[in-house]
This record gives sequence, C-alpha cells and structure tokens, in this order.
Amino acid sequence: MDERLDGLIRRFMVPGSRASPTFVEDSEWEPVIDGEEYFAQVLVLLEKTGPGDSVFLTGLQIDAGVDLTGRPPGDPEYRPLADLLAAKAADGVDVRILLTAAVFSGSVPGVAIGPFRANAFAARTFRRHESLRGRVLMDWSGAGIGCHHQKMVVVAVAGEVTSFVGGLDLQPNRFDADPHDRLSLGDTRWGWHDGAARLRGPAAARVWEVFRARWAEAATLPRRYTWFPPVTFDEMNPPPFDTELPPAPPTEPYPSPGTAVQVLRSFEAWRIETLFLLYRRHWTTLPRHGVHEVYHGLAHALRAAKRYIYLEDQYFYETPGGRRRYELYGLLRDAAARGVKVILVCSGRKDPADAGVNRFRRRVTRDIQRGVIDRLKPADRANVMMHRIEDLTVHTKLMLVDDVFAAVGSANFYSRSMRGTDTELTTVYVTTGPQVRDLRVQLWAEHLRTRLTDELRPHLEDLDLALGIWNPWWLPPDAPAGTWRTAGYPAGFAPDERVLVPVGPWPEPSPRPLQRAADGVRKGAQLASSGIRAATDSTHRG
Repeated sequence: MDERLDGLIRRFMVPGSRASPTFVEDSEWEPVIDGEEYFAQVLVLLEKTGPGDSVFLTGLQIDAGVDLTGRPPGDPEYRPLADLLAAKAADGVDVRILLTAAVFSGSVPGVAIGPFRANAFAARTFRRHESLRGRVLMDWSGAGIGCHHQKMVVVAVAGEVTSFVGGLDLQPNRFDADPHDRLSLGDTRWGWHDGAARLRGPAAARVWEVFRARWAEAATLPRRYTWFPPVTFDEMNPPPFDTELPPAPPTEPYPSPGTAVQVLRSFEAWRIETLFLLYRRHWTTLPRHGVHEVYHGLAHALRAAKRYIYLEDQYFYETPGGRRRYELYGLLRDAAARGVKVILVCSGRKDPADAGVNRFRRRVTRDIQRGVIDRLKPADRANVMMHRIEDLTVHTKLMLVDDVFAAVGSANFYSRSMRGTDTELTTVYVTTGPQVRDLRVQLWAEHLRTRLTDELRPHLEDLDLALGIWNPWWLPPDAPAGTWRTAGYPAGFAPDERVLVPVGPWPEPSPRPLQRAADGVRKGAQLASSGIRAATDSTHRG
C-alpha cells in the first residue's frame, strides 16, 4: 500500500474492525449527484437482472408508482416500479423490499406524521402482484421517536454486487438535475438536490450484509395491522415470507488504486415494537449498546481537517431525539478556530413533507449560531460561511474535506442521526487521486449555475481561488476584484443565474440585485405618482 494512502487512512478514518472493515484499494466508490442520474443508473442494473440475481431496496419512502425514467402516469411508455419489480420476480430474480413503517402513524388514516401511511399503501400496491407477495416487509423496529432512515439499493447481476448508499428515495419528485427548474410547488419554482455513492467490490457486499440484518430484524416483528377504511384491516407483514436472506455472494476485488472505503452505520441500542416504550428489546443482530459508526467516522475526519470542510445538509439544527454528546458543532468550531474554512450549504426551500413555512428565512440556524459562531473569537468567525440555495431543497448528506476525504449517505448532520434515533448508513472515502477534488468541482459549478467548461475547470480545481466563491475575503491577494461575482472573472465563469445566498450575521446581498433594483424603481414611481412620497417627506420634516 502507498505510504500516502496509509497516512490518509490513519488521518481521516477510524481504525477498521470486523464489524466495520476498511476496504483498501479493492472497492469502487463513485459519487452520483442528483436524482435523474441516480434513477438512470439503478434502472440500467435492474434491467440487467435475470434468474438467480438479486434486487434489494429500502428507504424512508418508496413509491410503487415511480417510473425510473421520469415518465408520468398517462405517458404511453410509463412503467411503474411495482410492475418492473414484479416482472423481475416472476423471472426468478430474488426481489426484497423493506418499507419504513410506524405502529401508529402508519396504521391510522388522517395521521400526517412522516411517510409511513403512504408506505402502507405502497406495500399494498406491491403485494397486489402475485410474484411480490412475501417479498415486501414493513419495518417499524426503529427507536420509537425515530425511524429507519437508511436508503439502499443492492443489485447482484451474475454474482457481481453493486450497491447504492445515499439520501435518495425512489420518489417521483426526486427526479431532478441541474439547474433544478423542472419541479414546482404550487405556482413557484422548486428543485431537489441529492446524491448517493455507488459501490462495487467488497464494500458493496458489506451493504448487502447491512440489508440482510435489517431483513432479519423486520421478519421477527410481532403481528400488527393497518386500517384501510371503511372496515379493512390488513396485516402489516402477512405470511408467508422468507425470514432470512442468504449471505452476500463471494465478491471479487474491484481494483481501485489509492483509495479506501468504509460503510458506517447508526443504530440506537433498542428496537421498539409497540406503542409502549417500556416494551422494548435489544436488536437480534446488533451490539447491545447500539452502533455509532457514522458519528465516530465524521468526528475523526472533522478533527483532521486542515484546509476546508464543505458540508451539504438539509438541517444544521437539532430536532427531538438527539443528544448533546453526539453533536458535531463543537468540532466545526474547533476547525474554524485553527483556520480551516467551514462552508455550510443548505436549503432555500424545505422538503414539502416537513411541517411549517416552506421558504426558509435567510439567516444562519440557531444551533450553528450558538454552537459555532458565538463561541469563536471575532477574528475566527469569518472562517465560517453558510449559504442557502434559492428555491431548492438540499437533501444531500455530504461532507468533503481537503480534497481527499468524502462522506455521502443518509445521515443528517444533527445528533439524532449520529445517535441512531434514526438508523443511518453512510459511506466514507479517502483517495490519493483527484476523485474528491472532481466531486467538489462538479458540485460548486452546479451551485454557481455555470457550465463546467475546459476553460473554467482549472480555476475551480485551484482550491485557493475556488474558496473565494463562498467569501470574497478568502480570495488570493492577486485575484481580480469581482472574481466569482462578475461574469468572466475568472475566465469561463458564465452563470445563467445567481441562486447562492450567504446568510448569517454578515451583510446579506440580494440573490437577484437587478430585479430588486427594478422593483424599487417601479415602487418609487408608484409612490411618487400617488403623492404618498410628498406626504411622507413633509411628515418627517415636521
């Protein structure tokens, strides 16, 4: 093994173990950004499967009616996921679907808590196909207040396992791509930014084993029922079904020089099977005190950062179910205090499934303000920048560090995910090559809404120059004024629109300055013509 790779593994990764091994130079890790590309890659693999192959799916929500090409119902070539999987199962493919459930909110109509009721209907739709009966399980074995949040697709074709781990659910409104202008909320523009990691080799087989353990837990749940009005009560997991999955097939190494991969989990210590939290028991397949691999993995990488930490996340604030000992804000603060540039990118619009006002206020979140910024020396606060993206839900759970470390998965940055209240699965990756840098360049070009041309690419690859995207004070001294703020500076920078909005305790520029100026002129003319301006001026003089 290359000495530099060995140093990166020791610096950025927690020591591997039998439960959480480190896969060194034998597994492919490939980022997949946004739903359109993700759905396309999943579909290609599904279509390749035949007798003796396997397809395993799980997520917070899976829509039985989603077409992986993005076609809507009514299109002549529309093919819902349920039909595709049913045909594969009928051909001899081992199809297994795990749907996240909840004992109460998934069983009673009119209770709008999460997607659990929708998953009950999805399970019903899948099971209408004879070939899928016994291959769909509802899994409510989470931590009571939390749920199963892991998102996995595992496909084995001719013995070769490919796994996807990330934030994407198989939902129609996840089918989006740069520049995120195809979706809408009511009459307003809306987009969905998300990502995953594709694995091949032994790391992909490790994801198979995580799914296998989940299936074993769900298969041992007691009987529960879902009410479908007016009088139908369906068993959540009607027998017969297979209670076990076979182990992953022998997996050949996938040569990946200069890289290392880990597959990290989050599980609380207990699984809850009823509405009564006293009736709980330890997992059958997991350690008695739970699993907190994601927390330790991200914490280790944050401590190792020297140049920058780049985070995309849906929240950056705490919600019920977390615990202070698993919060990561202090590590961001420590990094900023030693001069590391901390960049936080989050949503301009909420996930519509979340309660409350959809458009976010342009300010830093309270937990970042109190846990990071307020506890830094004034001179160090400029090392932290938070940006929201206009009209976009940022659903990625992604971290990049120093162009050598990347983490992509289902775990949000808050302690609820780190503790395992929501069960999570995240992949982490280090490389001596350009893969993490190239991912950073792709993401930053997307958020700048500029084409990644051969002329522009070298400027984005130049980390010193590219950091100035987020704060003009981070630009090198010789960078021209207006760099990353004026088209043509640097050469090749030609944004179609401006959507990045810096937020927090700093001056807040408008995301659309020309439009706002035009609105001001128009309103001023209206006031002047109505005589209101003159009356107001005379009042102020008095």
